[in-house]
Amino acid sequence: MIGSLLYLIASRRDIMFSVCLCARFQADPKESHLSAVKRIFRYLLGTQSLGIWYPKHSTSFEIIGFSDSDFAGCKVDRKCTSGTCQFIG
Repeated sequence: MIGSLLYLIASRRDIMFSVCLCARFQADPKESHLSAVKRIFRYLLGTQSLGIWYPKHSTSFEIIGFSDSDFAGCKVDRKCTSGTCQFIG
């Protein structure tokens, strides 16, 4: 289930955080992790019409992307944080 969700986050960025959080526990999953994955699937059923669609043939198709990262900037757990923004068209 997690593999399918990881494949899906390429077009559904709204579930990226939740899926990656669940993927951390694949080595030793608990019942609570399964219920979290089921909740993600229920969310996807309710939002089937959402997604990122790229046009096949367009003369003004331009992608501009920006990213920013902070390595070990969080004082609590010393994890890296990053963010991206893409403009299409």
